[in-house]
Amino acid sequence: MKERQYIARRQAEWQAWDRWLAPAKRPVAAMPEQLAIDPAGLPQRFRRLCHDLALVRDRNYSATLAEELQQRVLAVHQYIYGAAKPEGNALLSFFAGDLPVLVRGEWRVVVAAMLLLLGPLLAMLMAIQVWPDAAFLLLSPDTVSEIEEMYSPAAPHFGRPRTASSEWAMWAFYIAHNVRIDFQSFAGGIAFGLGTVFYLLYNGLYIGAIAGHLTQIGLVETFWGFVAGHSAFELTGAVLAGAAGLKLGMALLAPGLRTRLVALQENGRVAVRLLYGAAALTFLAAFIEAFWSPLRGLPLAVKIAVGCAFWLLTGAYLLLAGRRSRAT
Repeated sequence: MKERQYIARRQAEWQAWDRWLAPAKRPVAAMPEQLAIDPAGLPQRFRRLCHDLALVRDRNYSATLAEELQQRVLAVHQYIYGAAKPEGNALLSFFAGDLPVLVRGEWRVVVAAMLLLLGPLLAMLMAIQVWPDAAFLLLSPDTVSEIEEMYSPAAPHFGRPRTASSEWAMWAFYIAHNVRIDFQSFAGGIAFGLGTVFYLLYNGLYIGAIAGHLTQIGLVETFWGFVAGHSAFELTGAVLAGAAGLKLGMALLAPGLRTRLVALQENGRVAVRLLYGAAALTFLAAFIEAFWSPLRGLPLAVKIAVGCAFWLLTGAYLLLAGRRSRAT
């Protein structure tokens, strides 16, 4: 079939989609008369539009027609699945509801990442209380000396190495440090998930070794008072980055009926959105760690209470946010 004949045959439906995508959009449930279908028929219509695009490309029709169809397919997909929001509200919409809905939908990889990170962390922390030398399985003597100095009651600034000059410098340092850790966990998924598993386990053990050693030598107030405020956001961000890496790994290990390339592309889109959430939490944790965590003069009970409140807020956000908007 020649291009002109194909356009003439399919143009009416394409124009119907264009009218549906006009600025005065209606909810998906209230289908416009131009499409003359009930909501149950929408998936078939959309698949037909995707088929049009594939056929145009396969027959080497004009690039202009292919581009128009590609833009139309993308616009319909975004509108149907809720990705097409006014630009000013897209970021707000993602963090207000889409991210927690995504986390709940991907709960298996999120729970797996949480266990891989927090399980070794707690195990190492408790083991060092019984066997103090276990800390040196992961920490060098120089590292132990440095962290003891950073969290000593006599330290001029808790948690800050001597090379840091200000809170802003520490914010940048924490961002760079935590982003590196999160990206390692994410990128490790491309090695069939093994890299992600390794980095989650290692970081859990490493953090547990530091926490366990400082607790065992009695620096409870300075260390736990420092980490309480930002721990919820930092550890949750690390878990989401790990979940994103595991999502990539699952595409390669268990693609199902898809090819590994297609599975990696599809899972990659989900993984990147999880990584967006991890990045936001990491930036927030770094800000709190630089400006709130080192504050002196506040009782340990106050800092612990603030930390617990942040953990409760984080849990409530991930478990509850977005439910009402999805229900409607």
